[in-house]
Amino acid sequence: MPATLLVEPTPDDAILRRTMVDCQIRTFDVTNHAIIARFLDVPRENFLPAELASVAYSDMALKLAPEPADTESRVLLTPAVLARLMQAAAIKPGDKILDIASATGYSTAILAGLAKEVVALESSPTRSGMIKANLASIGISAVHVLTGPLADGAAAEGPFDVIFVNGAVESRLDRLFQQLRPAGRLLTIQHLTEAPGAGASHAVRFESQSGRISSVILFDAGASVLTEFRKPAEFVF
Repeated sequence: MPATLLVEPTPDDAILRRTMVDCQIRTFDVTNHAIIARFLDVPRENFLPAELASVAYSDMALKLAPEPADTESRVLLTPAVLARLMQAAAIKPGDKILDIASATGYSTAILAGLAKEVVALESSPTRSGMIKANLASIGISAVHVLTGPLADGAAAEGPFDVIFVNGAVESRLDRLFQQLRPAGRLLTIQHLTEAPGAGASHAVRFESQSGRISSVILFDAGASVLTEFRKPAEFVF
């Protein structure tokens, strides 16, 4: 069953969330009522360090400092891009979702109110612990939070109806594709490394169909490339 929140928003925060939804998310062609309601309910400031709380509802990607056990920083997607990716995933209440690199757990909290089951995967125990604590702060306890290599996914927990990768990728999606159910969807931002289009990036939806993976470009979007999904450097003589 999708999770419900056990936190009462302050009036000021509720107004900021409403402004975010009306001015950022709705204007980016997000019309799904369940997704909009979830972005109105989940307090984004609870998922940010104190120094970023004042810009929780700004229309910008927010960079988080690296954690002690993880040399890579994380950048939270803008709310509008996150919402539109979720809409493109066509999430059903009975779906099982794998949320990869959710950093502080904000995307996981949104998804927990849309699907039956959500598994969150991060690369360091510190980040995984942060996700658990942040989810608990708003009364969400049913999410399974794992620590491990992002590109490996969570095969033991699969298969999944939807996989989210919170950041840009260049390659190394094969193991994740194998963890999709038939008609399962993987949503991410793809950074192109080869011509034509090298250097460009866009949001993309991959889908498992009859043992094959098809893809559809959704819209232009930029994000930091996650280290584990970088294309390996090619040897040049």
